[in-house]
Order: sequence, then structure tokens, then C-alpha cells
Amino acid sequence: MKRLKLLGTREKISARLAMPVAPVILVVLLAMVVLTATRGGGSNAEGAHDAHRIVRLATTTSTDNSGLLEMLLPQFERDTGYSIQVLSVGTGKALRLGENGDVDALLVHAPHSEQRFIRLGHGVARRAVMRNDFVVVGPPADPAGLRQANSVTDAFQRLRAHAALFVSRGDDSGTHKKELNLWRLAGVRAWGKWRLEVGQGMGKSLQIADELRAYLLIDRGTWLALQANTSLRVLYQGGEAMHNLYSVMAVNPQRHHTNFAGAEALSEWLTSPVGQRVIGAYTINGAQLFTPTAAR
Repeated sequence: MKRLKLLGTREKISARLAMPVAPVILVVLLAMVVLTATRGGGSNAEGAHDAHRIVRLATTTSTDNSGLLEMLLPQFERDTGYSIQVLSVGTGKALRLGENGDVDALLVHAPHSEQRFIRLGHGVARRAVMRNDFVVVGPPADPAGLRQANSVTDAFQRLRAHAALFVSRGDDSGTHKKELNLWRLAGVRAWGKWRLEVGQGMGKSLQIADELRAYLLIDRGTWLALQANTSLRVLYQGGEAMHNLYSVMAVNPQRHHTNFAGAEALSEWLTSPVGQRVIGAYTINGAQLFTPTAAR
């Protein structure tokens, strides 16, 4: 099941991918007949106008799980008159949606992959929006001794040395890419059964790690939003290597027929003083989840 969340109206659309083709075609044809019968001759122009007011945004599960989008995007809609359709997926999937022209804009957090996306001509006008950081959470007993680690390299080497159960998102997301980079920094090239790839978003991965009493790399925003629902604790944090940078960019309109004007309006608003204030003001229990980083 693929779910598209329309944050402006809170409407959720579910598409059953396994539905036989013939019923789908029949439903579409019936819908077209109904629309034709109920709308006048100007409906095509009106529909085209409405479509130009919709911006399709692919973004990470961390921006969604943290609750930021529920606060941020409705204000953008009120300020601009655009309506946002959000696909909350891992960064890798978001970039592929952009490559295929299935969305208009991306809000993601994997700088090297984003730069490659721009370099290959899939995206344009990449702008820094905000940052937070990653932390490693795990069981309070901390069998790998991460509390005593003096660097992120030391922390990940301890995980390997103790073969400590570690949940990996394993979904080509920005968090998954960061995790793989941290293993490389620690000189760890291979894993055993102690590292479990679950192919899930951030919230679900946290739930699995909690159930298994395992370690997990998680962005601080999602952690602050969901920590009350878990018995895990932050066991390692800090250092530049744990920084988590978010950028927004538009899909290249020369490659695909997209709503470039809407994507640019979103990018402009997110990096404007108004958007940056909203991002910086978002807190949970008094803790700021994201730091604005747009250069003006």
C-alpha cells in the first residue's frame, strides 16, 4: 500500500498496487464520465489552474516522524495559496522519484547523493534549509559500552567488537547512508547476524530496536518526538560526523513536466526569514528539534 498524505486537507489517499488492471481502468473511466457530466465547458481550464496550485513534495520520514511538517507546511499553504502533497519516504527513494519526474520538489538529507543528483541534471536550485544531528540509542544496560566511547569511530568499533545487536534501516535513506559512512569511518567493512537491516522508516525502525533491545542510529528530531514511547536511551552523541544537514531543491523542469513555479515558491518560503523562524521555533518539551541554516 502506497500512501500519499495531503497535508493541506489532511486527506490520505491509498493506492492498492495489487489491484487488477481492468477494474482500475473501469474505475477511472467511470470517474471521467461523472466529472464530464457534472462540470461545464470551463472545467478543463479550472482543473489545469487547480493543478498548478499543487506542489508534490518528496521528503524524508524523519521530517514527517518528528512532527515538523504538520507545523511547517500548513503555514506555507496559508501564505502562498499552494497545496502540498507529501510523499514521506527515505532519501534514496525520494531522489528516485525526482529522477522519474514523479514529484516537483525534494526535502532530503544526504548531501553527497544530493550533489550527484544535481550534477547529473536531475535537480536544480539546491538550498540549505536546516540541520540537527544523529544520536545512537540503545538499551540502558549498554552492553557495548557506548557511554565510554571517546569518538564516533570508537563507538562503532565497540558495537562491532561486542557484536551488539544493531538495527539498520537498510532502506537507502539518508539515515542509512549516514550509518554506512560511520561504519566506514570506523574501519568496519563486514557485519554478522548482529546487524539487522529492516527496510523501514525511522519511526518503525525505532519500534523494532526497542522490541529487540538493540542499538539504532536515529536523527535527534525523530528521537525527541518519539522517545516517550521507548525504553531505549541516548548512549552516544556529539561530533561533526554526526551532523544531519537538510536541503530543498526543485526537480529539473527541462527533464520533466513539473510544477517548477510551485517548487520554487516552496524553496523560497522555506529559506525565507518567515520559514526559518517557523523551523527554529519548533520544539518538543522545550527542546528545539532543528536549527535553521539558510544563507540570506
